[in-house]
Amino acid sequence: MLNKAILVGRLTKDPELRYTASGVALSRFTIALDRRFTNQQGERTTDFINIVTWRGLAENCAKYLRKGSLAGIDGRIQTGKYENQEGRTIYTTDVVADDVRFLESRAAAERNRDTMQDQEAQAMTAASFDKELADPFAEDAKPVKMAEEDLPF
Repeated sequence: MLNKAILVGRLTKDPELRYTASGVALSRFTIALDRRFTNQQGERTTDFINIVTWRGLAENCAKYLRKGSLAGIDGRIQTGKYENQEGRTIYTTDVVADDVRFLESRAAAERNRDTMQDQEAQAMTAASFDKELADPFAEDAKPVKMAEEDLPF
């Protein structure tokens, strides 16, 4: 049997570092991967993949990776299930990383993050300036605007 996953993507938020009861480090984060093809509207679809790391690798990921960092993941796919508070069975799929490569310097990651934040701020300023003059239904076919803390990345 073969279970191998190799992924390259950007983190959607900072890694969460925790420790098990026996003191073993565990970090979780999600990476965003654009699909190669576009949909009927010409837009790319993005997949969000959950990553789990253990021990020293978990501590290094929590220390050096941040939201927007480009990372290469080498690991295996693992599925699981649990019951939520309503008694429903929830199925999970994670990539358990054996190796994580930091594919850009910290300075490059910070520049990328700053550029993304500047573009978001410019778009919001332009949208608020033109809002009074705009068609009230123009936003219906465009992406929904959300607060940054509500975004999954």
